[in-house]
Amino acid sequence: MTTLVARPIRQTRNIDQRHALVATQHMRLMVLMLLFAVGVLAVIARLFLLGVLSSGGEDVANTLTAPRGDIVDRNGQPLARTIDAWTIAVHPRKLIGNPTEIAQRLADLMPDRGNQAWFYAQLTKRSSFAYLNRRASPALVEAVNAIGEPGIVFERETQRLYPQSSLAAHVLGFISNGTGMSGIERALNERLTNPATEAKPVQLSIDSRAQAAMESELGRAMTTFSARGGGGIVLDVATGEVIAMVSLPTFNPNRVGRAGTDELRNITTQSVFELGSTFKPITMATAIENGVVTSMERRFDATHPLQVGRFTIHDERGDPKRWLNMAETLIYSSNVATARVADEVGPARMQAMFKKLGFDTPPDIELREKGRPLLPSYWARTTTMTTAYGHGIAVTPLHLASAYAALVNGGTWRPATLLRVAPGHQVAGRRVISEATSARMRQMLRLVVMRGTGRKGDAPGYRVGGKTGTAEAAVAGGYDRSRNVATFAAAFPMDAPRYVVVAMLDSPLGTKETYGWKTAAWNAAPVVGRTIARIGAMLGVTPDDHRDVDVSDILPTLWQDPSRAPTSGGQ
Repeated sequence: MTTLVARPIRQTRNIDQRHALVATQHMRLMVLMLLFAVGVLAVIARLFLLGVLSSGGEDVANTLTAPRGDIVDRNGQPLARTIDAWTIAVHPRKLIGNPTEIAQRLADLMPDRGNQAWFYAQLTKRSSFAYLNRRASPALVEAVNAIGEPGIVFERETQRLYPQSSLAAHVLGFISNGTGMSGIERALNERLTNPATEAKPVQLSIDSRAQAAMESELGRAMTTFSARGGGGIVLDVATGEVIAMVSLPTFNPNRVGRAGTDELRNITTQSVFELGSTFKPITMATAIENGVVTSMERRFDATHPLQVGRFTIHDERGDPKRWLNMAETLIYSSNVATARVADEVGPARMQAMFKKLGFDTPPDIELREKGRPLLPSYWARTTTMTTAYGHGIAVTPLHLASAYAALVNGGTWRPATLLRVAPGHQVAGRRVISEATSARMRQMLRLVVMRGTGRKGDAPGYRVGGKTGTAEAAVAGGYDRSRNVATFAAAFPMDAPRYVVVAMLDSPLGTKETYGWKTAAWNAAPVVGRTIARIGAMLGVTPDDHRDVDVSDILPTLWQDPSRAPTSGGQ
């Protein structure tokens, strides 16, 4: 017989309590896991906001997303480099200290970044992140870290540095978000960012020493004559290499955000000007090359202004009113005689020469910043005459430099380049005039400096030859008679030309020292003379006072009245 035993009431209660305790522990574990998941999501969201949505107050034009190749000059001097740098930033919402006191300390350490008010504004922004400095040195990072504010953070990043500051700024250009925006940085962007080539720096044709000298001399003249702008070029006549390219006003590519439109514009390749009497040697070369003038003794009537229809072509006051031969036409810079020469050359041959010299297309160079020349659409008789002395046709200073190289180097036009050409490398070009015509041009250009309007552009021992040009500034619908463009295009040494040097000033003013004259003979020519004196020897040209161009066959044809020598106030 089975006996039933009743379970004690106390044991039953203990089992129920254990079940309740386990259930409670399970619930607590689930809540803990949920809280942990929420915390992880919060951290991820925070990182996303800081890394993606935050923005700083600094111009990030020089921030790189990847390493970028270096740029050096022809001698290996660094012009643009990629460096490791420190970024100093702040999380305003995490700031612990007094923002007023911290802002003052930051302003003391980084006065070039801003004053106390600027730093205070960054520290108290509503955003979660703000930049304080994007190219900080280790010493500055250490000093800022010593403030002891945990809300200020530091991070390494790559930066584009231009160690020569504004030197050759328009040649180099600048970058934004790792992409080249102008200059060589833009033109060679793919090459500079290609991992396969970044280890080998891009070597330019620029010589930093010559670049600095021309920037100095052109900047000095721009200040002296209160000019709106200026452009300068040094060009190798045998290779087309640009040894120096200057555009003023300039900018600092390390601080490109502070530059305006005028500073960023490259005058030498983007701006087109009517360059006046610097075109006259081109007209003389065209006439000689085409057999229009076969004797240096042949003369053209410049006794009075030339009337063509309703237009009148005249010379400057004080110029000799007489018949002039080719050399005298350049020495005295006669518009009238030049117009008569061009009239015989004719429109077809003048246009053909301009096209051979590339005056119908943007300048031939690696840069993307190029201006298109302005050539007449209709060629009347007067068009042929006036373009012969640089009126009614507009080109860039680089166009002119390349043309003068062809005039003196034996007659071959070559494209300009900003990349160094290996020694002995033959650069392709096209013949525009014969060796004989080029030799004659070297004689006449040398005489312009020896006896004509280019005398202030001479440099002792360097046998400089060249031509001045002063033209009224072209404006919409006509010309501004109160402004001019003054240019001197030259080459040296004229007995064996190596380099062309061009200097141009936009809207210079006369001074007491120039007796009020604002023509190229007084302002642009001296820039070239001083530049050549500074750079000649460093470019391998030894000054020699005992050598010169042989002009013995031309001298007997010149008018020998010294009392009527051309004045420096000429064109």
